[in-house]
Amino acid sequence: MQALWMVLAAFFFASMGVCVKLAAPWFTTFEMVFWRGLISMVMLWWLARRQGVSLATRYPGMHAWRSFIGVTSLGASFYAIIYLPLPTAMTFGYMSSVWIAAFIVGGAMLMWRPSGEHPRPPVPLSLVACVLLGFVGVVMMLRPTVDGHQGFAAVVGLLGGMCAALAYMQVVALSRLGEPETRTVFYFALGCTLTGALIMPVTGVSPFAGWHALWLLPLGLFAAGGQLCMTMAFSRASSTRGTLLVANLQYSGLIFASIYSMLVFGDYLPLGAWLGMALIVASAIAAGVLRARAAPLTAKTT
Repeated sequence: MQALWMVLAAFFFASMGVCVKLAAPWFTTFEMVFWRGLISMVMLWWLARRQGVSLATRYPGMHAWRSFIGVTSLGASFYAIIYLPLPTAMTFGYMSSVWIAAFIVGGAMLMWRPSGEHPRPPVPLSLVACVLLGFVGVVMMLRPTVDGHQGFAAVVGLLGGMCAALAYMQVVALSRLGEPETRTVFYFALGCTLTGALIMPVTGVSPFAGWHALWLLPLGLFAAGGQLCMTMAFSRASSTRGTLLVANLQYSGLIFASIYSMLVFGDYLPLGAWLGMALIVASAIAAGVLRARAAPLTAKTT
């Protein structure tokens, strides 16, 4: 059942991307961030009440940091979705596993201090290979889009994927402290709302767009639905194998995004971009599998 929840979450996130592209001519990026957060916050507050989950937390600083990097990732993702084909923009967001692998390799090397008692830790060549293959895929996807504004949007999308990896690591830290998923997602939605409200006066508030404003409602609903379904998928995965299955099924969102892109926007990616997308997904899945295999070894030595 957890697999179906993740496929549904992927569908919701792809649908959210469609709403972002359709609302973009009438709203700025941070207006959409604001409404996405506000609608999700109301839904999550209602859900927390139904579940009997208190929204009070003993870790406000950790939630603030998670919200900051999460909102940064969200804003970057929205910007990339606006200016890039939907599958391309979403692929950059799904690079979080590749970025996490890069952080693990880089962190291991930076933490090492040369000494006779502590020899240099072995370089995880398999993870290094995953990182390199992932960025080869990025280059293949960027070749058709390096001109003008699309090139800048691609860089922003890549940075959004990196921030998503940092946000994921913070979510894991919060879950280990016993924070309920509903509370964590609520504070993220609160961060979106506050950040949008603070930045909108600077970037400007769009005039009332009439019926086009209705796109903001499904944008927020799909975002909240995607977050909740993803949370349910991971929480119901009772084994490492189940968690890996759920994590890998998130890439089904690229199938939905590709179908949307062709049917709604008439975007057709060249063969090289499709091959790059496949390489990024393969490297991300491989990085996740390698991290899962390494986890039991790490647990035994701590």
